[in-house]
Amino acid sequence: MSRLQALFLIFAITLLIAASAAIAFVPATRGDEKMSTDPWTAAQILRPPDLARELNDKNEKSPTIIYVGFHTLFAGGHIPGATFHGSASTEPGLAELKKWADTLPRTGSLVIYCGCCPFEKCPNIRPAFTALNGMGFKKLRVLVLPTNFATDWAGKRYPLEKGM
Repeated sequence: MSRLQALFLIFAITLLIAASAAIAFVPATRGDEKMSTDPWTAAQILRPPDLARELNDKNEKSPTIIYVGFHTLFAGGHIPGATFHGSASTEPGLAELKKWADTLPRTGSLVIYCGCCPFEKCPNIRPAFTALNGMGFKKLRVLVLPTNFATDWAGKRYPLEKGM
């Protein structure tokens, strides 16, 4: 097994553990309950291939990318240039995110993502989006990772940065 394969295996195991913990905190719904609607519009959705193209486009200024999930997953691997400012599923994490974001111009392009677990069950992405949207960011988008970061970004061999 190569060093890269071993690192990816460790990252995948860490991701599975974190996803299991995150899913345990997601409230269960019955089939007859109405699912809540997402706080973003279709125009605010960004897919992995589109973000990868934006990051590679030297003629376009890259957006500010914010990881809003769990720090252990961020340290295991994240989108190059992304920053971590607290897990948005916790009050302290959300407060840290808002404090940091308060210093940014409201007209800058922001992309938030998590990828801890299946997107529809993510405990971090909706609170982060709602908070930043409420702060008046005009170019706020959400990166949709349907399965998780390991599958939908790292597994597709999009750019990856480790550490922090």
